[in-house]
Amino acid sequence: MSNKDNFGSGFILGTIIGGVVGGVIGSLIANQNKEIFETENDNSVMKNIKYTVDNTEDILETKTNLEDKINQLNHAIDEVRFTLLKNTEAEISEK
Repeated sequence: MSNKDNFGSGFILGTIIGGVVGGVIGSLIANQNKEIFETENDNSVMKNIKYTVDNTEDILETKTNLEDKINQLNHAIDEVRFTLLKNTEAEISEK
């Protein structure tokens, strides 16, 4: 009977010690993972900020290019209008 009593108390003691050791190890691992996650989060925030800045620069460059194209088109339209008016005036004066 003595062995059965020692088994029960040893089992309970082992469960308690195992729980404490497991809890400590789990806490250490969780803390390391938290630090890694926070570092990765900070990096992703910086990447998003960089992407936003790059994207804003691209948008401004595209806007400038479009404004230049619009000015070129307006100039071409003015040239065609001037040519048409000149030709129309020449036809009217011939009659």
